[in-house]
Amino acid sequence: MATRRGDTLIFPKPPVIAAHACIGGKKEGESPLAAEFDELHSDNRLGQASWEAAETQLQLQTARLCLKKAHATEKDVSLLLAGDLQAQCTASGYAARALGLPFAGLFGACSTMAEALGVGACLCSAGMADGLLAMTSSHFCTAERQFRTPLSYGAVRTPTAQWTATAAGACLLRPAGQGVGIRAVTFGRVQDLGIRDINNMGAAMAPAAAATLLRYLTDTNTQPQEFDAICTGDLGHVGSQLFRELLAAEGLLLKNHVDCGSLLYDAEGQSVHSGASGPGCCAAVLCGHLLPRLERRGQRRVLFLATGALMSQTTFLQKESIPAISHLVELAAPEEQNGGNT
Repeated sequence: MATRRGDTLIFPKPPVIAAHACIGGKKEGESPLAAEFDELHSDNRLGQASWEAAETQLQLQTARLCLKKAHATEKDVSLLLAGDLQAQCTASGYAARALGLPFAGLFGACSTMAEALGVGACLCSAGMADGLLAMTSSHFCTAERQFRTPLSYGAVRTPTAQWTATAAGACLLRPAGQGVGIRAVTFGRVQDLGIRDINNMGAAMAPAAAATLLRYLTDTNTQPQEFDAICTGDLGHVGSQLFRELLAAEGLLLKNHVDCGSLLYDAEGQSVHSGASGPGCCAAVLCGHLLPRLERRGQRRVLFLATGALMSQTTFLQKESIPAISHLVELAAPEEQNGGNT
């Protein structure tokens, strides 16, 4: 069972990520991280009749590949925790229908992968799940249609705008065994500093990431330099700079910060402005880039903070500000699972 220190849950016997998989689309196949995806599609429709159906197919393929890599089947999964950006999380719901698994849908916008890992780790640690699948996805075309403008409109993107990744990532969690350990989880509190610009999500989410990291460091009595990397979800280039400035104002100078939204694409070569975004962005970078490094012991302790903007089309049209949240998961290489200060 987990123990609580402030807002942080610490697992004396860390649940493990037994397997993971990530699949991307055409733009991801042209990115600096292309070689780290398990599979890539040159057709973002994935042979489906709609973009929404394509995202469901992306989740299905990723879930099945993750289970295949673990030499497991659907019968080995007690619960599917999944989410996406579509209204009512329909990509996840339709994927769950096809998989036939017990399903709990989650919505934390682009923070959903960390949320799923955190909830899943709690359930595994409490003995409530022997095998649990945590998964998120996003699709550029479904997100543009829902939150911005139709693709055929051809709107000019602002310098602060980010490109929603067409990608999915899935992790199979188990209570014990071989794999990267989840040593601690800090569930975020909603932060809102009054940002209303839907084309500047990084500015809206940076305060949430800073607040969650500060609470985790206080709860665990740790310092940023004790970790090989502090990886935010999809703040992008603009949000990452603001995140570091907010922490510098608190006396913390981060030298080990990386951001999934900044890593995924070549900002200039791929014309993505401030970087990548979407639940599939941080899920894919986690599964294709961060976890393999921990498994190879290239890194030993990593903080993964996915961030999400919790607005909707309706609240945007009502000129509401953008509330944001960030959930933190501490990841440890296998031999580090029971060590450290936490």
